[in-house]
Amino acid sequence: MPSGQFTTTEARPATATEARTAPAPGTGSVGAATALLDAYRPGTTRFFASPTRTLLAHGVRAEVPYDERPLPQRVAATLDAQLRAGNRAPVVIGAVPFDHDAPAVLAVPEAVRWAPALRTDPLVGIPAAPPAKADWDVRQVPSADTYAAAVAEAVRRMRAREFSKVVLARTLELGSPRPLDIPAMLQRLARRDPGGYTFAVPSGPGRTLLGASPELLVSRSGGRLVANPLAGSTPRSDDLAEDVRRAAALLESAKDLHEHAVVVDAVREALAPYCTELVVPEQPTLVHTAAMWHLSTTVTGTLARPDTSALELACALHPTPAVCGTPTSTAREVIAELEPFDRGLYTGMVGWGDSNGDGEWVVTIRCAEAEERSLRLYAGAGVVADSSPQAETAETGAKFGTFLHAVGVEQ
Repeated sequence: MPSGQFTTTEARPATATEARTAPAPGTGSVGAATALLDAYRPGTTRFFASPTRTLLAHGVRAEVPYDERPLPQRVAATLDAQLRAGNRAPVVIGAVPFDHDAPAVLAVPEAVRWAPALRTDPLVGIPAAPPAKADWDVRQVPSADTYAAAVAEAVRRMRAREFSKVVLARTLELGSPRPLDIPAMLQRLARRDPGGYTFAVPSGPGRTLLGASPELLVSRSGGRLVANPLAGSTPRSDDLAEDVRRAAALLESAKDLHEHAVVVDAVREALAPYCTELVVPEQPTLVHTAAMWHLSTTVTGTLARPDTSALELACALHPTPAVCGTPTSTAREVIAELEPFDRGLYTGMVGWGDSNGDGEWVVTIRCAEAEERSLRLYAGAGVVADSSPQAETAETGAKFGTFLHAVGVEQ
């Protein structure tokens, strides 16, 4: 593990613009980013867009193996082998599951096209075509009532001081009478929240993981890192006055501020050994998607060692209390006990990394896994001792909204 003299600096909260304005590779022009979005095809390409850049990867030159070595070592060895084979700028892209012991889905593509951020492309403002009308079959796993009961059980155990936080999730399983139009779903996700993190990558034979996450786990550019933990949320409102009221209430919510502080402290503790300096704002700010308000803290740092990769930092951070709980080992046990499904790639991480160690890894939320005629959507909520089962159930319902909007399902 890296060593070095470490200092923590308390600073004013960085704005999203300040935190996310690293230069993007490639030459910018109107339509460059949306052209990559338009060129996405399931199975043969991989798409990733962030507030700093857009990339579209074509084909597969190599896959990261699954063995006993730590994931960052396997990825580094794969990229090194590519360099030796004459690939002058290898990049790995894909997804890592919530369970570190499960196989990751990471590959080095044949070619990568880069463009500036989608949010800077004026053409992203053109609305995506609305979803075609479909008679979706929707099944809740678990049901809303069963989920609320699980939240109540977790609250009971926290009040008995067994643990302090757990993130509980539920799913919606959607069946379509016709094959899914995944590129159209990606278009609607990206154009609705162009300032976030939109992705579509293969997750297995005939399967695609796609979504629009608001949360950066960590990025690295040279000797600098950025992490942007989100914890504490409230649904948006279509009424402007009510929307502002909800945002203001979130900033003053003792429950949400405590939940957020726990996550920020965990991020600070995980990153400190890798840094000579870490800048952690004293108070969170607000960020929003089309569906949700979130408490946000942008953490920046200077690396002690230049060979520490973005993926190594991401693995040190994951899972944060924002997707698992506190303490981590106990929260994992509670999740396995109370969630009647395997999370798979949900609440893992998705992104890219290059042979220099730079990269961006985001938390895999606001996502779904698509397979021919079916979609499995995921949503979770942070549960603490003073959580309300009804409120947490409503929060997961609101989080489903990101994807339900993309497929045209009314909530």
